[in-house]
Amino acid sequence: MELFVDESDALVHTSRFDSRTLNVEGCMNNRYGSLAALVYDLDKPIGRTFGTEMEFYLSRLSDCRGPILEPGVGNGRLLIPLVEAGLSVEGFDASEEMLERCRAHCRARNLSPRLDRMRFEDFAYDHAFDAIVVPLGSFQLIGDFTDALMVLKRFHNHLAPGGRLILDLDPISDFIGGGARLRSWPTGDGDLITLQEQPVTIDHIAQRKVSHLRYERWRDSRLVETELELFTLRWWGINEFQLALETAGFSDVVISGNHEHGRGPTCEDWIITFEGRRS
Repeated sequence: MELFVDESDALVHTSRFDSRTLNVEGCMNNRYGSLAALVYDLDKPIGRTFGTEMEFYLSRLSDCRGPILEPGVGNGRLLIPLVEAGLSVEGFDASEEMLERCRAHCRARNLSPRLDRMRFEDFAYDHAFDAIVVPLGSFQLIGDFTDALMVLKRFHNHLAPGGRLILDLDPISDFIGGGARLRSWPTGDGDLITLQEQPVTIDHIAQRKVSHLRYERWRDSRLVETELELFTLRWWGINEFQLALETAGFSDVVISGNHEHGRGPTCEDWIITFEGRRS
């Protein structure tokens, strides 16, 4: 699932928590349960794009004649517009709750792309893809360097000769600073969904940030549902990730800022895109 959250549509507050008081044992890591999937749907509905993201992906995928894969497909925010544009796109996700939302959105539009429940670490298909797309930082949900490198190799092995991986990363600046936050979204049935996010650890050696997420559903001023998750993200240096791609077998790596293909990234860019090819 993609990571970028646009706070313009959510109520944003800051507060103080003592991370030592948080009991995170037993919480699922990057689980995306029912309330998390609902927040994802409210925050990033189908077709919502950021900047020139959609134009960028349509342009980069315009010459694909075979299937395209979106790992971590989420609710179908990007997959569905790509399918509606005539591209053959398949997707997988580790969260059944997210997949159910994606399937429902597809049914409402009379679309039937292949959607599977699989993980980054062990997904497998019996056919190759012309392209694999991983938008808006979803790859950074893989918190371990060795695991991430193996996933890149798995991406490479699932591409047809000449096939391309197009992958977005959030810049390191997104991981530096920032304290606890409280956001909220009204639902169509009158409930209020809140999300408290509290950073727990920042490991500068492993380049990994772990946060404690508390999702709550409120109805008539009463708390009716709570969901706790751990949220782990890994940041990457630009040269580090290029070397990782090349180690995984990719060539002709192009690094772009803000979905402007071929324009090198700057410190002001909110997203950095890597494109590599299987020889």
